[in-house]
Amino acid sequence: MDLNFLRITTLALADSINPCAIAVLTMILMSILMQNPDKKRRVLSAGIFFVLAVYIGYLFYGLIITQFFKLFSEFLSKSSIYIYKGLAILAILFGLLNIRDFFYYKKGSLGTEMPLFLRPKVKKTIDKITSPIGAFIIGFFVTLFLLPCTIGPYIIASGLVSELNFLKIFLWLLYYNLIFILPMLVITLIIYFGFKKVEEVQGWKERNIRILHLIAGILLFLVGIGILFNWI
Repeated sequence: MDLNFLRITTLALADSINPCAIAVLTMILMSILMQNPDKKRRVLSAGIFFVLAVYIGYLFYGLIITQFFKLFSEFLSKSSIYIYKGLAILAILFGLLNIRDFFYYKKGSLGTEMPLFLRPKVKKTIDKITSPIGAFIIGFFVTLFLLPCTIGPYIIASGLVSELNFLKIFLWLLYYNLIFILPMLVITLIIYFGFKKVEEVQGWKERNIRILHLIAGILLFLVGIGILFNWI
């Protein structure tokens, strides 16, 4: 098995269950549903357009991050091994921060959740959404607010593939972000088909937020240990 496949998949899975993205998605679906209570198709469209905006936005950020790593590795051309070890330690650190949130959860925790001071701004922005196109435009903007709580695994993944050529980097980022958006896409479909209401999804996220942090933490910790000791 390609080592990058295992590493990138694990990092993307850890990132995909981040409560931040789920919370923002449910806020957007709630906003659209309140304005269009009898038009579930608009909820589906808004959810898909938002997820698409996140996908494109994060793909763009990933390309920027990998280029930064390329410049950094050229500056330290003989120290790439230290960069890999540094990424491994970073993964372990983010893993421990998420595991901490399982035992001592606090809203807006550093490195694992959206800071509290940003949340009113995000809600105010989301409340302006009135259409699927609006969900796309504002969704792209909202990705900036998501970065503080989702960027950790993405930085590590981008660093791991940064030494590849542009086409391979692009393909890996496409794959990573596909995994990243899958839970959001699934939630949109679940709500559209009536399996759950937005409030129920939101409630489930709140009840299981510690578990989500624990799973993400374990995945990040394991991939960090694996890279550090060359196990994966």
